[in-house]
Amino acid sequence: MQKGDKKTDSGIDINKVYTSKDLPDNLNGKLLPGEFPYTRGVQADMYRGKLWTMRQYAGFSTAEESNKRYHFLLAQGVMGLSVAFDLPTQIGYDADDSLADGEVGKVGVSICSLEDMEILFKDIPLDKISTSMTINSTAFILLALYVAMAKKRGIALDQLAGTIQNDILKEYAARGTYIYPPKPSMRIITDIFEWCGMHLPKWNSISISGYHIREAGSTAVQEIAFTLSNGKAYVQAAKEKGLDINVFGKRLSFFFNAHNNLFEEVAKFRAARKMWAQIMKDLGATDEKALMLRFHTQTGGATLTAQQPLNNVSRVTIQTIAAVLGGTQSLHTNSYDEALGLPTENAASIALRTQQIVAFESGIADSADPLAGSYFVENLTNEIEQKALDLMKQVDELGGSVSAIENGFMQNKIAESAYAYQKDIESKEKIIVGVNDFKSDTAEKIPILRIDEQIRTTQIAKLNILKSKRDQNKVTACLKNIKDAAQSSTNLMPSVIEAVEAHCTLGEISNVLRSVFGEYQS
Repeated sequence: MQKGDKKTDSGIDINKVYTSKDLPDNLNGKLLPGEFPYTRGVQADMYRGKLWTMRQYAGFSTAEESNKRYHFLLAQGVMGLSVAFDLPTQIGYDADDSLADGEVGKVGVSICSLEDMEILFKDIPLDKISTSMTINSTAFILLALYVAMAKKRGIALDQLAGTIQNDILKEYAARGTYIYPPKPSMRIITDIFEWCGMHLPKWNSISISGYHIREAGSTAVQEIAFTLSNGKAYVQAAKEKGLDINVFGKRLSFFFNAHNNLFEEVAKFRAARKMWAQIMKDLGATDEKALMLRFHTQTGGATLTAQQPLNNVSRVTIQTIAAVLGGTQSLHTNSYDEALGLPTENAASIALRTQQIVAFESGIADSADPLAGSYFVENLTNEIEQKALDLMKQVDELGGSVSAIENGFMQNKIAESAYAYQKDIESKEKIIVGVNDFKSDTAEKIPILRIDEQIRTTQIAKLNILKSKRDQNKVTACLKNIKDAAQSSTNLMPSVIEAVEAHCTLGEISNVLRSVFGEYQS
């Protein structure tokens, strides 16, 4: 077909019109949702059987304040919680550490101890809701805190459902909240795989994340290529540890971004499922649940604009539709005010209502993979798959994800794409409504959520009280056990759970491992 002058955000040429001649040669029209390679979805009836889990990512200030927001969201109809942690928690510092100054409670909730975790989930039934925790380098500690809290409440561990992000490779490539070098970090992750496989059958032990790769400026093609390459690296590391791919493979989940280019995003999700099914099959998986790519989606934070922020409601709606048409299992919709600050309750409610309107009023959820057979979507799915496979081949030729990150390949590709995208905005090749065109001189008054600057003082006071009451001899012994486990091949999780039960803090545990593993310098 004749090419037009339009391209997707990944630079794929868009035809002026598509016909049956543009369908991929390998398209098998007999394949149905729920059938390998799951291009059309991982369930036969998709949302007719069960809607996606509606989540709202939330966490700020203290555990008490975040707990209030969780109860508010549950009352509004969310189906699962998604926890945001502050920067010190993400990189292993307690609130009283000098390096935490100015950051406590700012971009998420501050969690230093089991006491904080118990306050965070006060009066929330852990055996009835699923919890997603966006945490990576300290994921094993937050999981230990969650497990210790459940045990204290008498809840059976096999009833706990949820996900820890636990994806350290994308931190090196795109986000930066790492602590330890790649090899010990991978060891911690496989320890989590092993422990969860024995004790938490409903828990997703990793959420392999393309979201932050996309937020850093990647294209849709790069997002799935680098994410699936990282997924391969985790699977290979787990197999080298002797773990069964058909066991841990069923508890792998993914986390993708949804941007504004509707059809490219739908095609991206479809292509990712197809690619992952074949990757896992090639790596030796035979259980169909281990072949399925299940994913959470979050609408694109980087697409939100501080200019004319109410326009973001429209952007988030398009992105929500893309995620649902693409077959997501779980979804968080960003609030319109997030380019200005943390979301207010009103903005968070509108974001959730967007999901509910799409689910219950639009008719989009009534049929599995409703865009299947579209000449454009099927062609674009194939184009994205082929370009992503070519990029994955380059990663493999460099020795896999860890090597590709260590030599800067992924980072450079993402930076190049981010630069090209910004140039297109500045030249108006890419129109962003309200930013580089259709601008307004009228400033909109948007309420902004303000975080109390005294939060760090409050958290330090709580820590001082905790440390004065706990058994210091037991704390010392538990921290030594962690160090011993780290210096051997012993799984770290049991000693970390024992430590948090003895009220060792997140910072203390992280510092013990810093003394063994060191810190990564990019």
